[in-house]
Amino acid sequence: MNVWTYTFASVIIVSLLSLVGIFFLSINVARLQKMLTYMVSLAVGALFGDAIIHLIPESFEKLTGKLTAPLLLLAGILLFFMVEKVIRWRHSHTLTSEKHLHPVVFLNLIGDGVHNLIDGMLIGASYLVSVPIGIATTIAVVMHEIPQEIGDFAVLVHGGLSVKRALLFNFASALTAVLGGLIILIVGMDIDNISIYMLPVTAGGFIYIAAADLIPELHLESGISISIRQVAFITLGIGLMALLVLLE
Repeated sequence: MNVWTYTFASVIIVSLLSLVGIFFLSINVARLQKMLTYMVSLAVGALFGDAIIHLIPESFEKLTGKLTAPLLLLAGILLFFMVEKVIRWRHSHTLTSEKHLHPVVFLNLIGDGVHNLIDGMLIGASYLVSVPIGIATTIAVVMHEIPQEIGDFAVLVHGGLSVKRALLFNFASALTAVLGGLIILIVGMDIDNISIYMLPVTAGGFIYIAAADLIPELHLESGISISIRQVAFITLGIGLMALLVLLE
């Protein structure tokens, strides 16, 4: 019973981090729009950093076979490419007067949902080993999620969602952590092996979102001062993910 209590308390805390965007509710729309380019830059750095510093090395460490992790990584990139193709095809066949969300909104929700599912599985599996290990894993996930959730919120608003809808959708995506924890507790640790194969696919999705959707948006702003600040925030996002390696 303690394992169930600790696991659900932990995944709920992790899910609530997705509401970090609530701090931006008091900011007027014009000011928020000016901040978005830098928040999206932070998201680019966080996505690249998370994929390259965390997910890919862990994939290569845990997956056997020289080709398994690289092929799954490429499969993730191709999968998100195909998903975006479907979204764009659907939009091109609807009324032009209808307001459409940028495909990056859907891609980000899918990628973040899978990522949170994996986090929930990792937390549940850690508590099955021991409570102290579960608490340590939860702390690591929390520290990891804070910069990521700020970036996710920015991407959703930049993609066309209102601030309130971005909060709601981001929270819904974060709740997959609860599902991940529940799956582990019901089925047991054997299912955790599945999450290992999901790591490189998620990494591929993050790389695709950052490179194919977000960076082209940043290039729409061409001023020297803005470009320098964009690079600074991308570097900050990468730096935060690198710092987590030292803290783990």
